[in-house]
Amino acid sequence: AVHPLWQSPLTIPGGTRQSPINIQWRDSVYDPFLKPLKISYDPTTCLHIWNNGYSFLVEFDDSADRSIIAGGPLKNQYRLKQFHFHWGAINDWGSEHTVDSKFYPGELHLVHWNAVDYPSFEDAVMEGNGLAVIGVFLKLGARHEGLQTLVDALPAVRHK
Repeated sequence: AVHPLWQSPLTIPGGTRQSPINIQWRDSVYDPFLKPLKISYDPTTCLHIWNNGYSFLVEFDDSADRSIIAGGPLKNQYRLKQFHFHWGAINDWGSEHTVDSKFYPGELHLVHWNAVDYPSFEDAVMEGNGLAVIGVFLKLGARHEGLQTLVDALPAVRHK
């Protein structure tokens, strides 16, 4: 199944390393040698929330290794640059990616860059090992205290 927003294959180079991705549970392979992913975020590195015209982004100070991920399949540590959400006009779909062709109401992307091999986020974006994005599928449910602070700030982010 093709995501409603992606009706034809992209012509941009990237192959299997581009969106959207349908994760097929049956084809997943367990790797017993894969190390745990280590996540270390410093909330004081949050700079601001801004509207880019189609979504909102929460941007972080990435000038030092204060909010990082490491381990797992990553050869270096990666700095948190920003996070953003994907959602749809209806609750039946909104996630960019799917699992066994199932859509979720929303998806959170935490975007990190390889500050070991590249001098800036802009340089890292152009490279195969430049970015590491954690995707989190979101379901509808009860109030989530961790997200409520962000939800409360959204009315102030109305205009691009």
